[in-house]
Amino acid sequence: MKFARIVFAVAGIWGVLILIPLYWMAGTIGRQYPPPITHADFYYGFVAVALAWQIAFLVIAKEPRRFRPLMIPAIVEKFGYCATLLVLYATGELALGQMLVGSPDLLLGALFVAAFFAAR
Repeated sequence: MKFARIVFAVAGIWGVLILIPLYWMAGTIGRQYPPPITHADFYYGFVAVALAWQIAFLVIAKEPRRFRPLMIPAIVEKFGYCATLLVLYATGELALGQMLVGSPDLLLGALFVAAFFAAR
């Protein structure tokens, strides 16, 4: 149980720290990885939804046993994002640096799976 608390708390805090700056980085991202962001609604919508998940991770961290069913979509969120990055990289739509941004999510996804079984 302690393991699941730590994993989800770290994931939530890490995610908030990584995502908040994205609200001020749309222009920078567009310059570093052209073309510029042309659909701000999708970009900022992604950041908002991702932040909502970080809050969900923090909720799970409070009571992992109670919120164990919510760990399943959390796992899908992590591996779904990683799979998306991999496909986009494989099709030439992402640079290697952009794909590698998902590396922590792959690790967290594996830890979420372990936490799911540990919280039985």
